Amino acid sequence: MGEAPRHSGRETTEQNYDNMFKLLIIGNSAVGKTSFLFRYSEDTFTPAFVSTVGIDFKVKTVERNKKKIKLQIWDTAGQERYRTITTAYYRGAMGFVLMYDITNEDSFNAVQDWATQIQTYSWDNAQVILVGNKCEMENERIVSEERGRELAEQLGFEFFEASAKDNVNVKKAFEHLVDMICEKIVENLEDDKFTNGQNIAQLSDDPNRQQQSEGCGC
Repeated sequence: MGEAPRHSGRETTEQNYDNMFKLLIIGNSAVGKTSFLFRYSEDTFTPAFVSTVGIDFKVKTVERNKKKIKLQIWDTAGQERYRTITTAYYRGAMGFVLMYDITNEDSFNAVQDWATQIQTYSWDNAQVILVGNKCEMENERIVSEERGRELAEQLGFEFFEASAKDNVNVKKAFEHLVDMICEKIVENLEDDKFTNGQNIAQLSDDPNRQQQSEGCGC
């Protein structure tokens, strides 16, 4: 069906963290998912576009509310031919970054379909943020911030406009998503969906084992 997943993240045998969250970045091809991930995980940006083959991930440890949280962030391919591979990784994901390109109407129109896939393949308590990427390209903007915010409200998602290139709202978007997950965990402390490791995504390469914001200001 396609190439095997590539993994650039490295796992450690020591459990020097309090929780592990599995996050997915999804959206059409060429909206900037890989650049967004590299900006957050390594604070780097490469202008050349290289299409993601299948799926890849990075690991980053953050501290929120005096807790160390290990994030396993999956970068998914947007092309239809990889859809069977990527949707297999939705299960067990606690958060999604659903991304479109503000200069590409098709990528924005596809948001509803991606949202449906989240609803179909993930679990009910997954948290989602909608990100309009490439806000540094204001002169080429096609999708207004208002339209993005309205769609996010309709879907029940939090909304950010961001720029991986100029490093605008990248860290803030991820931190907000992590905070949303933490808040959901607190709300469900006595719910087995969030306790005893039932759906706290473990750092595993095998998907079968893993069962609102400021404007761009660019």
